[in-house]
Amino acid sequence: MDPQDQVKIKIKPGTKNIFQTDLTLVDIADELQRLEKNITQISGNANAQYEEAQKIHEITSRFNAGFMLDDVMEGIYEDFHEFIPYDRIGLALIEEDGDTVRARWAKSNQPHVELQIGYTDTLEGSSLEDILKTKEPRIINDLEEYLKHKPGSNSTRLVVEEGLRSSLTCPLIVKGVPVGFLFFSSITPFTYERIHVGTFKRIADQLSLILEKSKLASELAKQKHELEKKNQELKQLDELKNRLLGMAAHDMRNPILYNEWVSDHLLQKGNSISEEDKKMFLTDINEQAKYMTQLLNDLLEFTSIQSGEIHLQTTAFDMGHFLEEVVQRHNKLAEYKNSKVVLDTLPEGRVKADPLRTRQIMDNLISNAVKYAPSGSTAHIKAMRDGHDWRIEVHDNGPGISSTDQQKLFHDFVKLSIQPTANETSTGLGLAITKRMVEAQGGQIGVASEVSHGSVFWFTLPITEETNPNPAS
Repeated sequence: MDPQDQVKIKIKPGTKNIFQTDLTLVDIADELQRLEKNITQISGNANAQYEEAQKIHEITSRFNAGFMLDDVMEGIYEDFHEFIPYDRIGLALIEEDGDTVRARWAKSNQPHVELQIGYTDTLEGSSLEDILKTKEPRIINDLEEYLKHKPGSNSTRLVVEEGLRSSLTCPLIVKGVPVGFLFFSSITPFTYERIHVGTFKRIADQLSLILEKSKLASELAKQKHELEKKNQELKQLDELKNRLLGMAAHDMRNPILYNEWVSDHLLQKGNSISEEDKKMFLTDINEQAKYMTQLLNDLLEFTSIQSGEIHLQTTAFDMGHFLEEVVQRHNKLAEYKNSKVVLDTLPEGRVKADPLRTRQIMDNLISNAVKYAPSGSTAHIKAMRDGHDWRIEVHDNGPGISSTDQQKLFHDFVKLSIQPTANETSTGLGLAITKRMVEAQGGQIGVASEVSHGSVFWFTLPITEETNPNPAS
C-alpha cells in the first residue's frame, strides 16, 4: 500500500479517541520524529548541564584547595570563562561595620584600571544594598545608559572609564550573612543573560564559603606576618638597647675613672700641686665631662629617632640668612684649631624644613669638617638649587675617606679608620643621626671623597614655593 494513501483509523464505539481527529501515517511519523528530536535535545541539554556541573565541581574543588584569597580569585579569573563571559572580575568585601564596601581584588584584560583595590563606598542607600535585600544577581547590560540615569554612581563612572559596558553583580552570602560581591564585567554591551545568573546561583553558596574561608585565612596570615614583624622589631630594639648600654658603659667608663682619679689627686695633694697643673687637670675634667655630655645627648637623640619619636616643626625660612648664622657660630668654635669656615655662595630663596633639625645637620657636618682636618684648614660651605631641592655641600681639607670606610658611613655605631687631628672625641653616632634627620625631612645625604684629597658631604632639602617673600610691587 502506498504510504501516501490516507488510512482511516476506526475507533470502536465507546473507546476514547486519544487523537481527536483522523491521522495519516505521515502525521504519526512526523510526530514521532519531533518527539525523538525533543528527547534528544532534552538528553543533550541534560548531558551538557551534567558536564558543566562536573566541570564547575572540579574547578570549585581546586578553589577550595586554595588557601589565600588572592590565589582563589586568580583561579576564578583563569577558569570561569567557559561559564560566564567577562573581561574583568572584581571582588568587594563588606567591612566589619557592615556599612562600608571595600574593593579587595580585581583583574582585567584592559590596559588601565580606574576602580582600584582599596576603593570604598557606603552600602546604605546604594544599589548594592538592594541586591542584598533580594539576594539575586543583577544584570546591567548598558552601563553607559545606566550612568545617565545614575550620574551620582562613582563606581559605575570608574568602570565605564575603564571601557566596560555591561556587568553581572553577584551577592556573596554565607549562612544568611552578606559578606561581599563578585563583579563580572564585559567591554561588550548586552553580554549577560539569565543563564549566567543561573550558573552563578548553582554555585553561589559553595563559592561564597570558599571566598569567606580564604578571606579569613588571608587575614590570619596578615596578622601572623605583622606579629612576626613586631617580634623582629622588638628583637632589634632589644639588641639596640644592649648595644647602647654596652657602648655607654665602654665609652663612659674611662672618662669617669679619669675624673675620679684626678679629683682624688686634687683633694689629696691640692696644696702641693702647681697652679699650672691644677689648670691642666681641671681642663681635662671639663673636656671629659663635655665628651660624656655629647655621648649622652647622641644616645638620647639616636634612641628617640630610632623609636620613631622624631618631631618636626616644618616652616619656610631664608636659606642665606640661616647659613650665615651657622657659619658665623662655627667660625668661633673653629678658633681652637686656627681653622675657618667660609660660606662660598649666598643663595637667594627659602627652604621648607625644620630649622632646629637642619641646624643639627649643619652642626654635625661642619664640626666633622673641622675635627678631621689639620689645624689652619678652611671648610667651605656651598648651597645651590638642584631642581625642586636645595643642595648644601660641606667641603673639607681632611685626609679623605677610603672606599671601604665610605660604605660604613651613616651606619650606627661606626668609627672610621681616620681619626680627629686634635684628639677630639667621637661617639660614632653623629652621621647616623644626621642621615635620619635629613630623610625625615624628605631629603637625601651622601659623600664624595678621595684619600688625601678631602671630602664633600652633601644633603638636600625641598625648596619652598615662597622663593621671594618680598616681591617688588
